[in-house]
Amino acid sequence: MIGRKTIGLLGTALLATAISLPAKAADFDFKDKQVKIVIGFGVGGTYGKYAQMFADHMKKYIPGGPTVIVESRPGAGGLTALNYVGNAMVADGYNYFVPPDTTAIVQLMQPEKAKYDARKFHWIGTANQTNVIVVVRTDTGVKKWEDLRNTEVPMGNTGLASTAYIIPSFVNGVLGTKMKIVSGYKGSAKVGLAVDQGEVRGAAFNWLFWKSGFERWFTKEDAFAVPVLQVGYFKDPDLADVPMMQDVADPKYKPMVNFIGTLGLIGRGLAAPAGTPEPAVKAMRAAWEKMVADPAFLADAKKRKLRIIASSGEEVQKAVNDALDNAKPEVVAAASKIVYGK
Repeated sequence: MIGRKTIGLLGTALLATAISLPAKAADFDFKDKQVKIVIGFGVGGTYGKYAQMFADHMKKYIPGGPTVIVESRPGAGGLTALNYVGNAMVADGYNYFVPPDTTAIVQLMQPEKAKYDARKFHWIGTANQTNVIVVVRTDTGVKKWEDLRNTEVPMGNTGLASTAYIIPSFVNGVLGTKMKIVSGYKGSAKVGLAVDQGEVRGAAFNWLFWKSGFERWFTKEDAFAVPVLQVGYFKDPDLADVPMMQDVADPKYKPMVNFIGTLGLIGRGLAAPAGTPEPAVKAMRAAWEKMVADPAFLADAKKRKLRIIASSGEEVQKAVNDALDNAKPEVVAAASKIVYGK
């Protein structure tokens, strides 16, 4: 026979067990709520395109079926939005953002301006990993990256934290090229338009930006622009003939080139601010895994000329943490001096 004292002990034990169990995704209530996805750029570039696609498809896999909207907070190549996430975004489970691919390297190279810690973000997943491609107009006479050593080419960018600023500056310092950095554009789409209209003569963005918005430029019939160099970890499958920076740089620069190349691992994905409730993170990660395997999502990506090479939130979290924790201070300092002059 079980006495009242025994029942009390059992009840206490069961309560302690319940408290210690990990939260389930279903424990977080999204019903009748609005989920917001923030991007640090204009809506016309690949950040905006991926974010809108996430909003369109992910909502059907989030428990409770909330509405999902996209908000643009452009500025400083995505740094304005990142600092907002790190200091002001409400971590209530309903606010998310698309991290710039430069998130980790900017945190290390610009610590006085990067008011966030990417280790504390909750990474939901990434839909694509992509290299940064240096592209210039063919009317510059440039046919290969070596030509940039003798020809000054104005290159547009969206701010100090953008690939369009970091990569040309870095390539200039490492390979001795003469690209001229032209700032002031509010989003990659505006830079692409500026290249098209001749305000600037090139830029450095991920390949999908170029392919999804300006594919005609690279056909034999048009031959308006040419990709001359790519920065990342592995060659883009579309650009087998375009050299990787790590293969042409002097060996003494290889640690820096590899450090900068980590930006390709972040790609285009989704994350939540520090302090977001664990049940919300679990729910969003589960929804993410279902979304990236959904034939409708994949078909929509193909229609929008976007590529899907997905990774889980845990995988991205590890890649980011490794990049931040394992980068040697002297390598970061040297890269920062080349890019920012200090």
